[in-house]
Amino acid sequence: MIKDSLRELRIQLALLNHQVGGRLALKDIDLDCLDVLGKNGPLTPSALARQVGLHPATLTGILDRLERGGWIARDRDPADRRSVSIRTLPDRNVEVFRLYRGMNSAMDEICANYSEKELEVISDFLQRSAEAGRESTAKLAQDS
Repeated sequence: MIKDSLRELRIQLALLNHQVGGRLALKDIDLDCLDVLGKNGPLTPSALARQVGLHPATLTGILDRLERGGWIARDRDPADRRSVSIRTLPDRNVEVFRLYRGMNSAMDEICANYSEKELEVISDFLQRSAEAGRESTAKLAQDS
């Protein structure tokens, strides 16, 4: 039952992301990179590649596309000109947040029906599930 529900959630989130990406002329992986940068950034290209599970050469093309679209900036480290940091540009990210507003509002309504203790259990479950996903992704990436 839980695995079926997680599978349905994954499908619905993928479909939502695909709709958002279509409206913004972004690919699903572009949204993933923007999301990781928004949550953990700024990051070096190699750190971002590790977090999204891509080969650095593949990521370069994605970063070029995002930079051309005005979604990210690459900043050189003044102390080491070879080192680059990637950050999202807030003006463009407002567009992304606007398109997810409906889902965010729905999630707020859903969470309002649970007690603080129930939300802690749900959060723990989701965090553990995310960690299992990270570990599985890392293992698959290592094996390839």
